[in-house]
Amino acid sequence: MPDDADDLVQETLTKGLANLDKFEPGTRLKSWLFTIMRNTHYTRIKAAAREAPGLLDCASGRPISEPSQDWSVQSREVHQAVQKLPSHQREVLMLIGVLGVSYEETAEICGCAVGTVKSRLNRARAGVLEYLGERSPQTLIERRNQLSDGHWDAESGRR
Repeated sequence: MPDDADDLVQETLTKGLANLDKFEPGTRLKSWLFTIMRNTHYTRIKAAAREAPGLLDCASGRPISEPSQDWSVQSREVHQAVQKLPSHQREVLMLIGVLGVSYEETAEICGCAVGTVKSRLNRARAGVLEYLGERSPQTLIERRNQLSDGHWDAESGRR
């Protein structure tokens, strides 16, 4: 717990310094930093709730196993697809999809409107799917489930 508090204070100060130009002179610095800390804390709580043990299909509840060759290949394909995205789309995808940063914080980090963030994220997701040759996120999920089941379909040449 003390380490979490130290990390929160450090992240707050880092964000405060990075956004010092947004501080309004004549207002209380302490209150401004507290707001940053509160928002950072809430973002962490939301991210932790997504991976809380005991939830249905929680990552921490899945058995630990070495990745199969199929998973390694798919992982490389996804990585290559993400790398082919324009940098502004890749940044938004990483902040929201990987790090769990809110749309609002992402907009602040990227220096654009929330609507722009949503648009970039949508284009990034579509770009990754297109590169992977998928028509929808659902077909990608179905492919992932087939891989995890380990069943091989001789007709399609897929697991």
